[in-house]
Amino acid sequence: MGFEEMFVPGTGAGRDGVRAVLGAPGDAVIGLDFDGTLAPIVADPGRARAHPGVVGVLRRLAPVVGGVVVVTGRPAGVAVEYGGFADLPGVVVLGHYGAERWEGGELSAPEVHPGVARVRAVLPGVLERVGAPEGTWVEDKGRSVAVHTRRTAAPEEALELLRAPVGELAAGYGLVVEPGRLVLELRPPGVDKGAALTGFLRERGARSVLYAGDDLGDVAAFAAVEELRGEGVAGVLVCAGAVGDAPVRELADRADLVVAGPEGVVELLGALADALTAR
Repeated sequence: MGFEEMFVPGTGAGRDGVRAVLGAPGDAVIGLDFDGTLAPIVADPGRARAHPGVVGVLRRLAPVVGGVVVVTGRPAGVAVEYGGFADLPGVVVLGHYGAERWEGGELSAPEVHPGVARVRAVLPGVLERVGAPEGTWVEDKGRSVAVHTRRTAAPEEALELLRAPVGELAAGYGLVVEPGRLVLELRPPGVDKGAALTGFLRERGARSVLYAGDDLGDVAAFAAVEELRGEGVAGVLVCAGAVGDAPVRELADRADLVVAGPEGVVELLGALADALTAR
């Protein structure tokens, strides 16, 4: 059974995107989120690792498409380490929503926004003052700071409790809040996955793109692909719903395909690699 029989998009635009990727792979870019898409979501982000099938399938895809790019909120170097991408030719990693770029073993990045250091210093006091429940913890990403509630007794309620004070804190230091699955990330404005993905596609002169993501941070990338469709760039939007969990509704409703987490993404990419390398 071929790729087009195994993965049938639910929209006409998605079906056009599949045909474009298969018909001219050299003009296609494969764009991928990391956490929840290539790596299973875990309680401790420091223990996240790419699904064991990811490196093999990207090694097959990279030589036959116009580009493979991982777009993540993580520092680019961390994503490279956790993904096993260091010895993977042809894969570019855009970290911190595009503020950092790793390619061919080289990392490039601008200076860190000064508001990040200030927020880092005062955030613990703010969390204590508003009564953040036990299990709330702060992840220092270098160029951003994230507040996680996954380890609390009532994660969703804890997230809602913290949403307003964290938002006020971010705004006070010139930052914005990027919400995700049980996390609020304080980061510099003007960078998001949509801008990062669009810039990469224009750089490569891409005529088609397949983008897979799983969380609210990927909404901007989905929106970018939808906008690029209006400019003649064919696109396929894939929502990686967590296994045993409902997918993020906003992504699932806009997606052409919904697959079961990283395992489903690996299966999809493997079928695509089979189709492209069988020629």
